Amino acid sequence: MNTISPNISQDRPVIRQLDEAAVNRIAAGEVVERPASAVKELVENALDAGARHIDVAFADGGKTMIRVADDGCGMSPDDLPLALARHATSKIDGTDLLNIHSFGFRGEALPSLGAVGRLTITSRQQGGDGAEIAVTGGKLGPVKPAALNAGTIVTLRDLFHATPARLKFMRSDRAEAQAITDTVKRLAMAEPFTGFTLRDTSGGGEGRVTFRADAETGDLFDALHGRLTRIIGREFTDNALPIDASREGLHMTGFAALPTYSRGSAVTQYLFVNGRPVRDKMLYGALRAAYHDFLSRDRHPAAALFIECEPVLVDVNVHPAKSEVRFRDPGLARGLIVSGLRHALAEAGHRASSTVAGATLGAMRPEQPAPRVYQMDRPSPAARQAAYQAQAPGFAELQDSYSARVEPTREAVTPETDEQPQEPRPQSLPLGAARAQVHENYIVAQTDDGMILVDQHAAHERLVYEKLKRQMAENGVRAQALLIPEIVDLSEADATRLLDEAEELAKLGLTIEPFGPGSIAVRETPAILGPCNAGAMLRDILDELSDQGDSLTLRARIEAILSRIACHGSIRSGRRMSADEMNALLREMEATPHSGQCNHGRPTYVELKLADIERLFGRT
Repeated sequence: MNTISPNISQDRPVIRQLDEAAVNRIAAGEVVERPASAVKELVENALDAGARHIDVAFADGGKTMIRVADDGCGMSPDDLPLALARHATSKIDGTDLLNIHSFGFRGEALPSLGAVGRLTITSRQQGGDGAEIAVTGGKLGPVKPAALNAGTIVTLRDLFHATPARLKFMRSDRAEAQAITDTVKRLAMAEPFTGFTLRDTSGGGEGRVTFRADAETGDLFDALHGRLTRIIGREFTDNALPIDASREGLHMTGFAALPTYSRGSAVTQYLFVNGRPVRDKMLYGALRAAYHDFLSRDRHPAAALFIECEPVLVDVNVHPAKSEVRFRDPGLARGLIVSGLRHALAEAGHRASSTVAGATLGAMRPEQPAPRVYQMDRPSPAARQAAYQAQAPGFAELQDSYSARVEPTREAVTPETDEQPQEPRPQSLPLGAARAQVHENYIVAQTDDGMILVDQHAAHERLVYEKLKRQMAENGVRAQALLIPEIVDLSEADATRLLDEAEELAKLGLTIEPFGPGSIAVRETPAILGPCNAGAMLRDILDELSDQGDSLTLRARIEAILSRIACHGSIRSGRRMSADEMNALLREMEATPHSGQCNHGRPTYVELKLADIERLFGRT
C-alpha cells in the first residue's frame, strides 16, 4: 500500500508571485553567506567606484556592525533609492553579460543586505550635495541631507536580524573576524595601488587596527612585491620567483615560491582572474600539477598568481558570489599555469629557499643563553695559558678519529702561468669550492662570503633523476606489448573521454583502442612499470580527467619509478669522494635545474653566510 508523503498536499498547488521582501531574502542567502561575504561585496563596490583608500570597520565579528568608507566617485541623492533596487547597477547596461570589466554587475548586493539587516548609505559626489538613505528589513526610508566629503560610507548593522535562523549558522566572533581579515587581504593583493585599513571596533570607540596596507608605488611588479610582502610576509617574497608568462590571449603574472619553501597546507595559495579573487578547483589543480615533481604529497606550494585576459574569454556569471569562473578554453588556462611555473622553476636552477639556512642557524643556537661571567670569575692569564698547554696534545690525539677529511683542491696544487686561460676561482662560483667531506655524506664547500653544506646523496639523486627524465623526453617511453590485450568495460561516455586522450597516453607507453560500445582494449603498457593492473590504472586516469580536465596519473607513476631508480643509482651515504669528485658534483648542481631540492622536496644544500656564522659565535 502506497503512503502519501506528508510533504505533498492533496490539494492542487497554486502558483503565487513572491513579494519583494521574500525575493530579496532568498537572494541574500545566495550572496551573503556570512559577514565576510557582506564585506566582500561592499569593498568591491568601493573599488568599482575608483576608491584610492578604503576603511573597513566591524564589531563582534561583523554580526552587529560593518562599515565600509571609501573616497570613490560617490552617488547623487537621486541615485540612492535606485542603488537599493534589485538588479539596478551602474556597471553594465545589460546588452553584453560576457564583456564585464568590473567586480560587481548583478545589482543584488545592496538590496540583499538591506533585506536581512539595517543598512544605511551616506554618499556625496564631488561638487554635489551629500545625502543619506536607510533601509531596514527591506523597507526603504526617505532620502535625507547629510554632511560628508566626497565618497561613500555604507553601514550595515544587525546582520540577519530579519532572518534570525541564519544567526544559528554563524561561527564564533573570532572565526568570523578572521574570515573578514582574509577577505580584505585577498582584495588588497588584487589592488596594490589602493590603500586598505581594517579595524575591530568591538570594544567601542575607534577600535584597534588589525590590518593596514598603504598604497604602493612604482611599476606593477614592484607594487605587487611590496603588497605581498606586507600581507604574506617577507619570507615568501624573498623565496618567491617572479612569474610573467603569456599564451594565446592569457597573461599570468605574480610570484611563486621555491619548492623548498613549501607549506603544510594550501593556505598560502592565492589565485586571481582579472583582479577578482577566485577559489577555482581547476586552477588550484593546475598549481598542484606544476609542483607535483618537486614536492611530496603532504606539502603544498605557496603562490600568488594573477591571470589577465579579455572578459569575453572567461565567464564570471556562474555563481552569485562570483568566486568561481569558467574559461572558454580551460585547457589553455591550465597549460599556462603549469608551463609558466615550471619554466620559472627551471630558470631558478639550483636555488634553494633562504629559510633552510635560517632553520639551520636556529638549530645551532643554544636553547638557554650562556650564563653571565663576572670579572671575579674569570681565570687569570697564567691559568688560561696553563690550560691551553694542557689541552694542546689532545687535539693531535683527536685527529685519528676525526670524521672529517680535508682534500687538496686543484687550485692549491696547480701552478698558474700566464699562458693558461684565467678560469673563475671555484670560491666565486655559486656553490663554491669543496673543502672537506664530513661523515662520508656531507660536503663542506667554501664561497667568497660563506660556506655550503651539501647532502651528497640527495643532490646526486636529483641530478640522476633529471638526467633520466631528459632521456625519457628525448627517446620516449618504451612500451611492452601484452600477449593478450586486456579488455576494460566502461560507460560509453567514459570510454570516449579516454579515447580522446589516446594519442597523449601512447607517448607514455600506454596504447588503447576501442573494443565495442563502452569497452577499451589495452594493447601496450609502459615497460618500466612492469606487470600492472591496466583496468585500475585507466579508472584512475579517468577520475583525474573528470576532476581536473587533465591527467598526471600515468606520468606520475613513471616518474616515481625513475625517482626510485635515481635513488638507488646515486652516490650512497658513506662513500668517500675525492676533491675532484666533490667539485664536479657542485658544478653539475649549478648547471642542473631543480637541483636545490631532492626528489622528495627536501633541500639538497644549506648556505650559511659568513656574517651569520660570526654572529652565531658572538664575533659581531
